[in-house]
Amino acid sequence: MNPVPGGVPSSPARRPIGVAIRASVIIHILALLLLLHWRFWPLSLAMLVVNHVVLVLAGLWPRSTLLGPNQRRLSQHATAAGQVALTIDDGPDPLVTPQVLELLDRFDCKATFFCIGERVAAHADLAREIVRRGHQLENHTQHHFNYFSLLGPEGMRREIDQAQAAIATVAGVRPRYFRAPAGLRNPFLEAVLCSADLQLVSWARRGFDTVTRDPQLILARLTRNLRAGDILLLHDGHAARTADGSAVILKVLPELLAAFTRAGLRPVTLGKAP
Repeated sequence: MNPVPGGVPSSPARRPIGVAIRASVIIHILALLLLLHWRFWPLSLAMLVVNHVVLVLAGLWPRSTLLGPNQRRLSQHATAAGQVALTIDDGPDPLVTPQVLELLDRFDCKATFFCIGERVAAHADLAREIVRRGHQLENHTQHHFNYFSLLGPEGMRREIDQAQAAIATVAGVRPRYFRAPAGLRNPFLEAVLCSADLQLVSWARRGFDTVTRDPQLILARLTRNLRAGDILLLHDGHAARTADGSAVILKVLPELLAAFTRAGLRPVTLGKAP
């Protein structure tokens, strides 16, 4: 599989090392060489500090490709076919997800659910129902720790592998895609994903529906300049609530799916996009 700009990354065995990682290796070598001449230690230190600041900032930017491949949009073929991908994070939620599934059925829409492993295990029947209805179940870590991006390689591997096992055991499917909690990560993640045969996915547009309670504002963020190839992000778990206590996704989703129809866009799962 060849890399597509902003689209699906190469297969794990051939994925390129991120620009920031390659640059970091070179900078560290140069810094060590400078230390051969002790009077250059301030320059060596400055190079290392700037390098690490760049790495941190790249990890804090969910859509960045500096740390490695990161699918932000669908492929050029999917874009040409007028496809978009609706992704739904942080579930399954026993109160919200069944209502989301009914809305998706009503509009004949298939979505990709990035699920938390422990929630899949706790709500196994619901996880299986997601798959039974033709949606895709993907990896969003085992526990959704807020400090996931601060973990080292083994901590990340444990979170990812446990979620892989939970989803495979409960739903009988092996995730192909991964999304980090809040999209935050560090330079260790790509090697872990590569060994797990997973591809990192972020998004083209998001509604910030975990913090915004106004459905119309969320809808405007998702539909402004909406176009083919977009990957959109909503949440069935950790969703903000409207004034009447409803999860905002339940208010946004019908209008968003209707907007797809009006724009002639066809929602597909990530795995079905060519």
